[in-house]
Amino acid sequence: MSESPSAGPIESAQRVHALDALRGFALLGVFISNSLNWFNGRLLLPKEQALALGASPLELTVNSLFALLIDQKFVTLFTLLFGLGFALQMTRAEERGTSIVPVYRRRLLVLLGIGLVHMVAIWFGDILTTYALVGFLLLPFRKCSEKTVLVWAALFLFVVPIVFSVGQRVLPAMLDGAAAAERAQKATREEEAERRAAFLTGLSSDSVVMTQQANAAYGWASIPNPNRPVLLSIILGRFLLGLWAGRRGLVQDVERHRPLLRKLAAWGLGVGGVMGLIVLAINLSHRGATSMPGWMLWMRIPKDVGILFLGVGYAAAFALLFQKAGWRKVLGVFTPAGRMALTLYLMQSVLSLCVFNGWGLGLVGRTPPSLTLLLCLTLFAGQVAFSHWWLGRFRFGPVEWLWRSLTYGRAQPMRRVPTAAPAAS
Repeated sequence: MSESPSAGPIESAQRVHALDALRGFALLGVFISNSLNWFNGRLLLPKEQALALGASPLELTVNSLFALLIDQKFVTLFTLLFGLGFALQMTRAEERGTSIVPVYRRRLLVLLGIGLVHMVAIWFGDILTTYALVGFLLLPFRKCSEKTVLVWAALFLFVVPIVFSVGQRVLPAMLDGAAAAERAQKATREEEAERRAAFLTGLSSDSVVMTQQANAAYGWASIPNPNRPVLLSIILGRFLLGLWAGRRGLVQDVERHRPLLRKLAAWGLGVGGVMGLIVLAINLSHRGATSMPGWMLWMRIPKDVGILFLGVGYAAAFALLFQKAGWRKVLGVFTPAGRMALTLYLMQSVLSLCVFNGWGLGLVGRTPPSLTLLLCLTLFAGQVAFSHWWLGRFRFGPVEWLWRSLTYGRAQPMRRVPTAAPAAS
């Protein structure tokens, strides 16, 4: 089936505002996660220094709440929305009587290009390249039944990660012996610690060239990551879960699916919260330990379940609250941010480099969790204000405009067309 000449960007009237608001809300959590884990240098510090930065009751509380409520949960939510967006694009293509494949492939290729520039020139932790590459794997599932999509989602979310993680731990011990396997794991940890120390030194430099060289070097060294297959499997599983939700119309037609959304919110927040508390309690009990017992390998199961359930619970609760007029006014503040999430995501990286890198304010490795959180909230509030201002004048965010223009092979109209006032009777 050929691509229709009428294929083009989604118009304002076609947008699902709850989805835009939810995407903006997810973007806040992603920013906090990236800042508390990476931008402030916490994961690059030696373990003793990182523990010292978070040792006070205030910092321990902030860290615990972050681990329980935010870390990985909002990334999960953001990833679910990618799959849901694919379902919406597929539905609109079907309504036009066209195939989603040509346009969607171009969208992913352009996104891949943007992500590669971001990863090499700005921040190694870019997620856009991964989303683009894994996004191609969604195409074979576009005609599968909802049940088939759910089965594959469960397989990629739980079965593959568990089997792979156990295999990583058990097979080397079976083939080379437990002692040799432990030595190899220790050597890997030491090599990673050395790379992170070199990265932190580079980020602390007052030279932009040196900091970005350090970023590129660490990113390149991180490509052969033994855990990458697990990460890719989980991302594809989340995409498929989002695809299922989009095909069911859970966010597009909340009233119709209110009973199911209530169950998803209750079970998601309940099970996710309990699992999160269990994992948090165990992690706190081993805080400062130089090595973890072997049984901690099995903590991946409650951890992954808790992360997924909380992410789903957040999405369902948000969709339900957005139907209430009072809550819609509050949550609707995130809508413009969600409409230009790509621009704001890239902007967050640039702003964070200015705040944390040595050539900026030089706060990398020296910022406790509470101050990092405060900086995030302040910067994101500015981003929300900027998105309201920008979209009051333009149809798309600047990077969204570039993405769409390259996808459709023609420059998209950027400025808003003033709505004609109704004629006086």
